[in-house]
Amino acid sequence: MNLVFVLLLVAALVAGAIKGDVRAVGQGAFDGAAQAVTLSIGLVGVMALWLGLLRIAEKAGLVEKIARAARPIFRPLFPGVPDGHPAISAMLLNIAANMLGLGNAATPFGIKAMEELEKLNPTPGTATNAQVLFLAINTASIQLVPTTVIALRASAHSSDAAVILLPTLGATACALVMAITVAKLLERVWK
Repeated sequence: MNLVFVLLLVAALVAGAIKGDVRAVGQGAFDGAAQAVTLSIGLVGVMALWLGLLRIAEKAGLVEKIARAARPIFRPLFPGVPDGHPAISAMLLNIAANMLGLGNAATPFGIKAMEELEKLNPTPGTATNAQVLFLAINTASIQLVPTTVIALRASAHSSDAAVILLPTLGATACALVMAITVAKLLERVWK
């Protein structure tokens, strides 16, 4: 990534030199940095709110109740994960954070889920079917409320920041169905 950023900077400087206005490139870089800080501070509040709510739900035992309720869905998807295993709770928290559009907040839960799934792995270092399927579900990440994108649109002064709700739900639902289907099909091919 560092190389990409350096190449972008060099390309901008070359374009500025050709145009005869290298000063605008520097000013644009400073303006962009200032906007990035403002945007990041706004997103921190949204992330803190939803992460706090997820943590409260976890401490209150709501996650365990949801895990029991989700058992009929998770059992056929993840037959190799025993009931009550910590991986299920971590996967549920990851999926819940993704459903709320909090991709950055979902990452620690996804890492924890993978660590727990690795404990069940008979050949450490080689992904199991459960790990591959979870990764596919995490990558597709169905979005009920794309919080981060709505916050970004609102900070950019969108006239209707939430207009993306239905299209996002449709697109991510299709992605989830395809991710599960392909992972399950490939699971049968490579046993």
